[in-house]
Amino acid sequence: MSSLRWLKPSEGPDALPSPASALRDPNGLLAAGGSLQPQWLLTAYRHGIFPWYEEGQPILWWCPDPRAVLELEDFRTSRRLRRTLRRRLFTVTADRAFADVIDACAAPRRYTEATWITPDMMAAYKRMHVLGWAHSFEAWQDGRLAGGVYGIAIGRVFFGESMFARERDASKIALAHAVAYLKERGHALIDCQIPSSHMASLGASSLPRERFLQLLKELCEPVGEPGPWTGGMGER
Repeated sequence: MSSLRWLKPSEGPDALPSPASALRDPNGLLAAGGSLQPQWLLTAYRHGIFPWYEEGQPILWWCPDPRAVLELEDFRTSRRLRRTLRRRLFTVTADRAFADVIDACAAPRRYTEATWITPDMMAAYKRMHVLGWAHSFEAWQDGRLAGGVYGIAIGRVFFGESMFARERDASKIALAHAVAYLKERGHALIDCQIPSSHMASLGASSLPRERFLQLLKELCEPVGEPGPWTGGMGER
């Protein structure tokens, strides 16, 4: 840990070190400190870096190797999920309830009380939503928020942060509609950050960090102005 770079907010986001200097153990830990102000987050994501820490810790910045990604053309749905989609049990919207989605993602889960979505993180991403960079997809059932997904969109990449479900398959339904909508907008990739069996079952794969960073250089060019997605998504 002695080689970990410590950042001061006054240094600005350009002080974030190169991902190539990330530690191997723990995998991808790059720096500590800094700020969650919008320019810090935008600079970090464009360089494949994301914040991830628990309350009481300093801000920790990560860029793991390998990197989990979901190329939109590779998205897979199980037979059961396809049946659920056909039954239209949920209505899906975008940017209709961002604050409610991130609040639900931060809530304790059945299997743990811990959460990395700290109050400061929640405030930072809600600010990014107001600025038009952070977006949510919501699955509704009988007028009640049943599941959702949120993340940051830069260029043709959607950097997925978290998802939740209060009803079976609700988060997967939200993700399936998100994939379709992102395709319509010309996106190519969802960053899933850390490999998991859950995302692998939906078509995610692992890329070497170097290859992932090359893709970001190609895909993170600005596409239009940031703003809410409610108009284009509507209800599905």
